[in-house]
Amino acid sequence: QVQLVESGGGLVQAGGSLRLSCAASGRTFNSYSMGWFRQAPGKERVFVSIRWSDGTTYYANSVKGRFTISRDHAKNTVDLQMNSLKPEDTAVYYCAAGPGGISTMNYWGQGTQVTVSS
Repeated sequence: QVQLVESGGGLVQAGGSLRLSCAASGRTFNSYSMGWFRQAPGKERVFVSIRWSDGTTYYANSVKGRFTISRDHAKNTVDLQMNSLKPEDTAVYYCAAGPGGISTMNYWGQGTQVTVSS
């Protein structure tokens, strides 16, 4: 059974940092893209960041320069370092994996809550 399990969410003050981690099990994702999405209360889930298997990364404009995605293929994990957090970053953050780009994500985690207080 394939599972993606996120961890590292929590409550932080504006300007602070958090590091999210996603551990995959049940298969390896070395040839897959892995990424992060988020869903704020009352809003649709949106793209945050992706890292392709070749190491190429891409970020939503709203997080560019503040968030960094990284992968450890040996550990089958993907992390999201979030710095200079803003209240508008408050959301449930989801880890995902797929065979191609952003629209191909077909494995999802259960989400982890990130709350940024002003």
